[in-house]
Amino acid sequence: MSEPLGPGGPGMSAASAFAGMRRVSPIVFKAGCPDCRGRFELAASALRLAIGATSRTTFYSFTCPECGSAVRKPAGERVVELLTGGGVRTLRLHSTV
Repeated sequence: MSEPLGPGGPGMSAASAFAGMRRVSPIVFKAGCPDCRGRFELAASALRLAIGATSRTTFYSFTCPECGSAVRKPAGERVVELLTGGGVRTLRLHSTV
């Protein structure tokens, strides 16, 4: 006779496999609009990150949900790290020489 398998074995139900897990809240980012001065939270899907060869060509952008303006802001190393870790879609810009 074989020994019973531990957690995750074939006899485990789906309910018991997820027991103890908690719901994860979606990540939101605080942002502000320089045009209307609105302050709001945006989901990762509302942001775009462009990574260029220099700090001058690395930025994130979004559309202001309050006034509809297209907003583009510089993104330093820490901002790039936070946005990519939070699931923001990223575009790598390549320069042609």
